[in-house]
Amino acid sequence: MTSSSTRPVSADFVKLPTRVRLVARADGVTLARHAFTRGRVTVGSAPGNDVVIDHPTVSRRHLELSTEGEALYVKDLQSKNGTRLAGSRIGEAFVSVGHVLLVGVVELRLEDGDQPEAVKFGGLEAISPMMREAIEQLAALANKTTPVLIEGEAGTGHETAARALHLGGPRAERPFELVDCKTATAASLFGHSRGAVPGVDRERPGALTRAAGGTVFFDAPETLPVELQQPLLRALQDGMVRRFGDGQQFIIDVRVISGTTVHPLPGSDLFKHLAPERVRLPALRERLQDLPLLVRHILETLGPRARGFVLSPETLTQLEAHHWPGNMRELHDFIEKALALGDLSSPAATLDDEDAQAPAAPATLDYKQAREEALTSFEREYVAHLLRTFDGNVSKASREAGLDRAYLHRLIKRHGLDEK
Repeated sequence: MTSSSTRPVSADFVKLPTRVRLVARADGVTLARHAFTRGRVTVGSAPGNDVVIDHPTVSRRHLELSTEGEALYVKDLQSKNGTRLAGSRIGEAFVSVGHVLLVGVVELRLEDGDQPEAVKFGGLEAISPMMREAIEQLAALANKTTPVLIEGEAGTGHETAARALHLGGPRAERPFELVDCKTATAASLFGHSRGAVPGVDRERPGALTRAAGGTVFFDAPETLPVELQQPLLRALQDGMVRRFGDGQQFIIDVRVISGTTVHPLPGSDLFKHLAPERVRLPALRERLQDLPLLVRHILETLGPRARGFVLSPETLTQLEAHHWPGNMRELHDFIEKALALGDLSSPAATLDDEDAQAPAAPATLDYKQAREEALTSFEREYVAHLLRTFDGNVSKASREAGLDRAYLHRLIKRHGLDEK
């Protein structure tokens, strides 16, 4: 059994807000929320607790949180599955707003209760004023049929916003079709008859037909080949497509959403048709308040291998200082890299500037040898992270990582790691 530890008080702990908000989540679902000012609260699965978390990995009386001056103190109540902070099982510890406790496998987030709660719409979530405004605009447009143009820099989430619009409206049960405009053809948009496309011996419906009753999302419509712009406009206006090859007509019924990084779009009739309603997604540097939410969301999408990873207040400060030219896509890549290395606490070395983002120079110029060294380093760090995450339980680690148990044992031995 893994022993518990007590973590020392940090001199950099954040001063407690007036209220602390506790939010318990597992597998992307909120199980409980509770706000308190000062005093003591208990957390567990039994009805008598202040925060009741109905989950099989949470003990009846799992932990206790209390305020001590301007500090927040957590004490595990000899729970069966333990309480973890930053990957380590704890008995007692001082914590801060911004920390995440792993209660069994449930994440218990310690949030600033003085801040407004996040607004959500589909896969979008925000506290920041600019993104809240964009979400409110999208929610208001969800039940309409008019086309919507989603604007914003690359990586700000055009497709996520389009899917939120689709899922938030009456067409949610119907198909969502994505069209990459720069590679679109008449056949891919309108469908084609048998033999009309070389190498294809059967007829196929196009995106506008496949999306019957649903939504078509045009990604980067400004890149659509000029020869397709007028036929597409005619199809959208008439509600009918002519199949490539034989000209057979099919009625279409679709909601049209587009996403672009170009502002303004060219002034052609097609682009005017696509943009009666416009929503601008702010860049990540304009919504830094949302960083903790965004990191949490990314970790949840990465599944069990990301369980227990947290964003400390110190790390958040470093992330907020970065310009994020790649927006959400860059943040996702950073989290993936940090997860692979087993560390979310040192972003400065990879985010400060272009030189810092480059990997360390290999010790050799021989390609095969340099590649082998890099893979070996990654492999060792990844296996070590698995062992830390699952307290040396090789069976569980192999199952969650999708590795054969015997193979994981060999990796542990190869890299001289201690399972415990």
